[in-house]
Amino acid sequence: MSISFLYLVAVIKPDFSGKKALVAGGTGGIGKAIAYSLAHAGAQVLVLGRHTVPELESCVVDFDTAEGQSAACEYAASTDILCISRGPFLQKPLHETTTDDWKRMTQSNLAFPGMLVSAALPYQMEKRWGRMLLFGGTRTDSVRGFSTNAAYAAAKTGLSSLVKSVALAYSDFGITCNGVCPGFTDTEYLRPDDKVLLAAKNPDGKLILAEDIAEISLMMLYTSSCNGIVLPVDKGWTPGFS
Repeated sequence: MSISFLYLVAVIKPDFSGKKALVAGGTGGIGKAIAYSLAHAGAQVLVLGRHTVPELESCVVDFDTAEGQSAACEYAASTDILCISRGPFLQKPLHETTTDDWKRMTQSNLAFPGMLVSAALPYQMEKRWGRMLLFGGTRTDSVRGFSTNAAYAAAKTGLSSLVKSVALAYSDFGITCNGVCPGFTDTEYLRPDDKVLLAAKNPDGKLILAEDIAEISLMMLYTSSCNGIVLPVDKGWTPGFS
C-alpha cells in the first residue's frame, strides 16, 4: 500500500533550519503557499515577485526585464533551496503565435529557470547540499501535443530535461532537482467563472488546493531519495485525458 506525500509530511515534519530558500514567483498562488511552508519548516525564505508578502522577506522583481533576471540570479547564487514557481501562460494556436510570443515563452519559462539553476549550482556544490524544485505546466511532464498553447507547453516541457540533467550531473554533490506539474489549482489568479470551469475538468469536480501542492513540494525538497522526478499533481487528470 502506498503512503501519501501528505502523510509523510505530517509524520516526518521536514526541518529546514539553517537553510536559505529562494522562491521565484513566491508572492502569489502556489509559490506563496510553498514559501510559507518552507518558513514554517525553519528555512530563511526570500520570495521574489511583483509585490511583497506579509511576514516573509520579499523583493519586488520584474522577471521580464534583464535587470530583474540579473537580480534574481544574484540572489540564487547564495541559496540552499531554489524553487521556481512562475511562468507566463499563452493561449494561442500556432498559426497566430508571433516571434515575440516565442521569445517571451522560451525566455520566461525555460531560459530564465535555467539561468537561476546555473547561478545556484556553484554555491550548492561548495556546500555539498542543495535542493531545487521547478514547476512545469499541466500535462507537460512528458512530450505531448497541444492545440492552443504549444509555445507555452514546449517551453515548460523543456524543464523536464533540465530537472533530469541536474539530477544526473550533480547528485554526487548532495544536490537534488525535481519538477512538479500541477493541475487545475485554486489560486487568486483565477476568476470565479474560471474556477467553476476548471474544477469540472478534475475527476472529483474540485480544484486542487495550493497548500496541498506546497506540502508535496516540501517532501520532495526534504528527502534526498527524490531526485530527477517530474511529478504530475493533477488528481489523475493527465492519465484520464483523451
